[in-house]
Amino acid sequence: MPPSPPPPDAPRAQTARSNAESLAAILRLARALAERGDPLELAGLDQQVGRFCAGVLDLPPAEGRGLRADLIALRQEIDLLIEALRGNA
Repeated sequence: MPPSPPPPDAPRAQTARSNAESLAAILRLARALAERGDPLELAGLDQQVGRFCAGVLDLPPAEGRGLRADLIALRQEIDLLIEALRGNA
């Protein structure tokens, strides 16, 4: 039996996963700068995260659940950035 074709919204989930990876890279860079004590400009980061979350919510439930690990990883990156910022306050 041939494999079933991917769902029509699969590219949206892949885009969301790519966006999660980009946000995680931004958060890691921000954390590295914070740990060095360098000044940070985080304006707009909350909007980027908000747009990402809204995009995930717009996915069909099964595809959204498929991004759970990405969401957890982003939350961990955010928590690590918060810790780094508090350490340099």
